[in-house]
Amino acid sequence: MIKTVNNWSGIIQYSLFPPSCIFCGKQAERLLDLCHTCKKGLLSLGTQCIYCAQALEIKANKQQICGRCQKEPKAFDKVYAPYQHQGEIRYLINQLKFENAYKNSRLLGLLLSEFLVTQKTPLPDYIMPVPLHPKRYRQRGYNQTLEIAKVISKELNTPIEYKNCLRTQNSAHQISLSLKQRQQNIKGAFTVKQAVSADHIAILDDVMTTGATANELAKTLKAAGAKRVDIWVCARA
Repeated sequence: MIKTVNNWSGIIQYSLFPPSCIFCGKQAERLLDLCHTCKKGLLSLGTQCIYCAQALEIKANKQQICGRCQKEPKAFDKVYAPYQHQGEIRYLINQLKFENAYKNSRLLGLLLSEFLVTQKTPLPDYIMPVPLHPKRYRQRGYNQTLEIAKVISKELNTPIEYKNCLRTQNSAHQISLSLKQRQQNIKGAFTVKQAVSADHIAILDDVMTTGATANELAKTLKAAGAKRVDIWVCARA
């Protein structure tokens, strides 16, 4: 579960400098840098596909499978996503990804950790952040998914693996691409150095749109020996 301050220096710092909400500036809830009101304003997904977490219009208690997953089964097993890629969550992700708002990784990691705990998500052998191509890494200076993964790893006491899998193709940005274009753009983009010994891996990404990247990476990991691959994302488009 989400951890509280467990050392005297942290207690003193928290007492003297209580966290403020990243959006409105009011006193934040616990250590989230987010007040209760702003947290309630985050847009959750609601009814979603049990495999890819695509938001569904059908409001029913029974489990639903989207048409795309029925027609084309995915290489990954299940997607866990707490929020819609809209509003404040989209702002946090975009600022982290494109505006060097490094601090946002902590809040995004804590929110996703909290969701995974409430969902009683089965923990993997390790978390794998989606790799960046070396050229993209040099341009940005950090891998935002790795920074989010560090927070989740600490909260859930689950190790990170980020050295065995590499992104060998510097694929074009996929924002304006269709699903088929994304699938072609990302095809063969990942490779592993050695066989995967873990049975269960959770791929960590900031946002999932069509699932093309997640599916290609899951396909690569399963071909290398993984038996189950889940996807953990902060938001689902």
